[in-house]
Amino acid sequence: MIKLRLKRFGKKFEASYRIVAMKNDTRRDGRPLEELGFYNPRTDQVELNVPAVIKRLQEGAQPTRTVRSILEKAKVYEQLKTT
Repeated sequence: MIKLRLKRFGKKFEASYRIVAMKNDTRRDGRPLEELGFYNPRTDQVELNVPAVIKRLQEGAQPTRTVRSILEKAKVYEQLKTT
């Protein structure tokens, strides 16, 4: 199964995350299938490749709870319903 989840990077105590598509048995910082965006929790900055995220969701990828809330804030699910 493919999951949309966060991949940690950055310095200690200053983490940032990439939103990636990975197989569910891959380790957290392993090689992703595709990088879909960026999330910085310190500034709440979010950058998404929305067409790629929608494509992965249509293929059956399951987002984690945190990624789901990020996608809801970015209104990706509304765009998914219109396609």
